[in-house]
Amino acid sequence: MRFNAKDLALLAKRPSGCFDKEGKLKICRVVGDEKLIEPRERWCRLKGNLLFLMKNKSSEASEVVILERCWVVEFRSKTDVSIILKFQSGEPDLYLEAASKSDCEAWAVALGEANSEGLRNKIQQLRKLIMEIKEERTSDEARQFLPSSQVDTLGEPQFTSIQRIANEPKLEFSLACKGLVAATRDRKLNTFIQVSVVHPAEHILTRYSSTEIVEGTRDPLFLTGVTFPPEYPIYEETKIKLTVYDVKDKSQDTVRTSVLPDHKEPRADTGRSFLGCTTFRVGDLVKSKEQQLTLTLRTSDGGKTVGTIEVNLVKMGEFEDGEMDHITTDAQDQKFLCFLPLKSCSCGFLSATCAHNTENLERMTDRRAKEECALVRECTAPEGLSGKDNLPSLNAVLKNPICKLYRFPTSDNKWMRIREQMAETTLSFHVPKELINLHIKEDMRRNQELKDLGELAPHWDNMRKSVIAHCDQMLSMYQDTLAELGKHTGSSFKSSCSKGEKTLEFIPINLHLQRMHVHSPRLKDALYDVITVGAPAAHFQGFKNGGLRKLLSKFEAERRNTGYQCIYYSPENTAKAKEVLSNINHLQPLISSHADLLLNSASQHSPDSLKNSLKMLSEKTELFVHAFKDQLVRSALLALYTARPGCVLKKPAVPRSSAEEGDDLKHQDHPSQIKRQDSIPHHSEYDEEEWDRVWANVGKSLNCVIAMVDRLLEKDNSSKIKEGESDPSAADCKVLHAGGDWYEQLYPLVITLKDCMGEVVTRAKQSMAFVLLQELACGLPQCLMLTLRRDIVFSQALAGLVCGFIIKLHTSLHDQGFLQQLHTVGLLVQYEGLLSTYSEEAGMLEDMAVGISDLQKVMFKVIEAKSEDFLPIITGRREHYVIEVQLPAKMFELLPQEIKEGKLLRMYPVLFNVGINEQQTLAERFGDTTLQENINQENLELLKEYYNLFTEKMPPDCLPHFQEQNDLKGLLENLHQNIQAKRRKNVEIMWLAATICRKLNGVRFTCCKSAKDRTSMSVTLEQCSILRDEHQLHKDFFIRALDCMRSRQTQGALNESDDPETGCLTDNKPTSRHFYPVALLLVSSHLLVVWLILSLALLLAKYQ
Repeated sequence: MRFNAKDLALLAKRPSGCFDKEGKLKICRVVGDEKLIEPRERWCRLKGNLLFLMKNKSSEASEVVILERCWVVEFRSKTDVSIILKFQSGEPDLYLEAASKSDCEAWAVALGEANSEGLRNKIQQLRKLIMEIKEERTSDEARQFLPSSQVDTLGEPQFTSIQRIANEPKLEFSLACKGLVAATRDRKLNTFIQVSVVHPAEHILTRYSSTEIVEGTRDPLFLTGVTFPPEYPIYEETKIKLTVYDVKDKSQDTVRTSVLPDHKEPRADTGRSFLGCTTFRVGDLVKSKEQQLTLTLRTSDGGKTVGTIEVNLVKMGEFEDGEMDHITTDAQDQKFLCFLPLKSCSCGFLSATCAHNTENLERMTDRRAKEECALVRECTAPEGLSGKDNLPSLNAVLKNPICKLYRFPTSDNKWMRIREQMAETTLSFHVPKELINLHIKEDMRRNQELKDLGELAPHWDNMRKSVIAHCDQMLSMYQDTLAELGKHTGSSFKSSCSKGEKTLEFIPINLHLQRMHVHSPRLKDALYDVITVGAPAAHFQGFKNGGLRKLLSKFEAERRNTGYQCIYYSPENTAKAKEVLSNINHLQPLISSHADLLLNSASQHSPDSLKNSLKMLSEKTELFVHAFKDQLVRSALLALYTARPGCVLKKPAVPRSSAEEGDDLKHQDHPSQIKRQDSIPHHSEYDEEEWDRVWANVGKSLNCVIAMVDRLLEKDNSSKIKEGESDPSAADCKVLHAGGDWYEQLYPLVITLKDCMGEVVTRAKQSMAFVLLQELACGLPQCLMLTLRRDIVFSQALAGLVCGFIIKLHTSLHDQGFLQQLHTVGLLVQYEGLLSTYSEEAGMLEDMAVGISDLQKVMFKVIEAKSEDFLPIITGRREHYVIEVQLPAKMFELLPQEIKEGKLLRMYPVLFNVGINEQQTLAERFGDTTLQENINQENLELLKEYYNLFTEKMPPDCLPHFQEQNDLKGLLENLHQNIQAKRRKNVEIMWLAATICRKLNGVRFTCCKSAKDRTSMSVTLEQCSILRDEHQLHKDFFIRALDCMRSRQTQGALNESDDPETGCLTDNKPTSRHFYPVALLLVSSHLLVVWLILSLALLLAKYQ
């Protein structure tokens, strides 16, 4: 419990008349029947449920006892003057001894009534007395804030749960008003309904949500419904209060009024006025025959009727019939107001509202609602796999789902229902922590390999010491970051206001799943998922010198001109060195284990086991030998030889051009003609053939083992034929003797193989470690800082990718066409970027482009879960990662055989960016958009590559989308033309890329700086466009549906001052497909020109 020590100290020193009781008591702690210490006299003061213990009346309080979850034990004997306080928490009892029997009884009564349970009993008694006086004339409205509850023998309330379908929301209903009465006869009402919940256990009124505003009618039909998620603590005894408000001044009416107490009407200057309210029990709605309640709206004093309100219970899968035509006709004349005032925060969508202030929303519900609950999945599962089977694995990834319900009319005058859901993901922290742990292990292994290089010449040894010192500093930083992330508690995502915190720089910003479930009257149910996340970027490091794209290019150019200080290796060669080291660490233990299995099979005289062990040993050894057939290993060994003490170079190290590198293999047999191998010096005393002999000995040793096994098996077969007619007992003795001979004959050959392999591993490890030493030495400390920045960006990008893959796999588990596409071609991952190419956002875009490109190194593998932990497992190194996704056994059985056998699944990430805010206007008019154009062009080629693989490897009748092959080809051509056109703010690029992604069964991402304003505008526009194009949304309701989804008011009480990025409100708030009001662009651009002219005039006047 949090408390203010100063306030408590002041409370303890208040005058005597301010306390409920005070006096001297002897006090000590008791465990069982034994007193821990002798009772000591203390001055005790009781105020409410706080008992202050003081040494004397004038001293400060030495201890405060909170009298909750405790009870008083009073001894009834005439002589006993002591009582005991027992605590439910299990802490030692508190022994209190008074001076007299009467004083003891007075303290027992006072302490017994001090806690909340005693106060509750008093309130119940007072309520009964009031009811008796009023002869129970009051209705349910008079006691709606203090409903009576049934209490069992343990004192815990028992409530009736709502019967519902598994995994469905507990309760959903829609609202409509009729015959509302205005204050003046001529006034047209602009109304919305505020929904509040009265929890029966705590008797607390909590604001839950609100509808959109409907303008110009006294019979408003609200398109926004109310939904309670599966784990929300709502029961039949729960009461729901509906309050109707009339918005007078729409431009000033914001959610700022939500800070008012719920029982009070807002002031007149807030822009809205109270019309009426009503209350109903959830049980009455659920048990009503027509699943509908018609309630009377009354003023706050209950004396005047101001209209009626209809509450209709909603069940996804059932349709509203009957009066649809007349409802739609009436709705045509209604106007809907979007709660997006130009000068207030515009984050109306679920992602925007909840991303930066989930804590505020959680405070609006019961504490039990914060517990993890499953995201509702509405896709049709195959027989034998229920939605319940998916919940454990989904609960491991998703948490805190928030739902919104809408009903929109279709073009054929029917209702379709839309459930919009947002969920956080635990992967926001899980993936970065796993990744940092891998980085730490990789860096520790690299540092050890550098130390194992052996003795080096002074120049190289000093270089090694410097590199190791810098690497140790970076390693310590990774370890500190991992430790800080391990201490993190609270929400499972990083809010936008925390993007600059160093301890959270590996965590993605506002990573959420946005899901829209559409239930149409004549079309099949559909799910549409979009992952929203802030652009992967190193915000803490800043963008003063640009992003990764520019920094890497600049660093590589500088590293080529390092001169004589170190040897230059190209990025391809350093990547190859890391790959060789990884293969060594992976293959060496495998070969050693297979060699041991071979000897074990020989000792058991098992021919079949011997053949299998030999086969596995041969395969792994061949891979091992093949890994060193590279000129890089040979040249690195030469460089390492020249770096040893006592070696004198014939020629100084001279930088090489890339054109000269191709001639090395032609002249490797003529030492006099070798100038340099990748800037590596040549030494005349070095025996170049020694390495060939060393790694060739591994192959020769393996051939000897194979020949010996073949000879042993051949002898075994011939002996079995000859001994078939002999005595069986004699044959058994022969077999035992032969088994010993097999082991004795194979053992020296296997030992030789291991020795040869060990020599190869030692030399190869040292040579590749020397290559990495050059890479680090040539760019200290920039190299390590760039590696850190790249790790940060990649960590953010990978967390989103893993989330998207798991959600897509769960959603499409029954789609055999998708599963075949997944293991045959791979998965398309399309990122929609909304960053500008101006100022810092240009650096963010550079980071984001590199981070998404690095995702091509990631492979996925689906495995069967062996425990209840379904979180993904990450293995690999910086150049190659494998993500193992765990599925429960029932789900795993649905996968194709190729995936079940562990086939690695490729990812094809593509990024298309179009800046849409005011900063992009500056970039297009006065800056440079080349970065955006280059990124779009490069990723278009990647998208075409995926499409070509898709058409080549997939059978034409496999996917239904192949019926639209010509459409896909046309969309690609259209996308190509739009990218080449280079038009300003060409949002057609994003629409075309998103459509292609959906048709190719891809995963969609939408990103902006913080995944708030621009992202929410984009996602809601995309959702409404899908409803219009795919589900026949009525054309007159497109803007109204868009307004409902963007309305902040529908997301519950959120104060404008709660927005952590109020300063970012200059982002555009589009109401059309092209995202940006043209008039505003014209005004802002002209003002900008005027500002530039005035600034220039002032500068000239200053320096003249």
